[in-house]
Amino acid sequence: MANTPQAKKRIRRNARRADINGARVSRIRTYVKKVETALAAGDKEAAAAALREVQPELARGVSKGVLHKNTAARKFSRLNKRLVALG
Repeated sequence: MANTPQAKKRIRRNARRADINGARVSRIRTYVKKVETALAAGDKEAAAAALREVQPELARGVSKGVLHKNTAARKFSRLNKRLVALG
């Protein structure tokens, strides 16, 4: 258990940050899922529009530190590859 005031403050801060970061990651997952759903349905226009929306979300996740930049690049690349393969 934390004894010093600073350690107690860090526990409070870490809990707050975990909530915020969890919401960010969840938001990114939602956007990625929209692209995957459109790809599964074979709707190229909807998939392309969703892909344009997911790109800044991935970049925002990288800048906020919830995603590694290579993870974001890999996700975007794989989604884009699937979109191109759609036709």
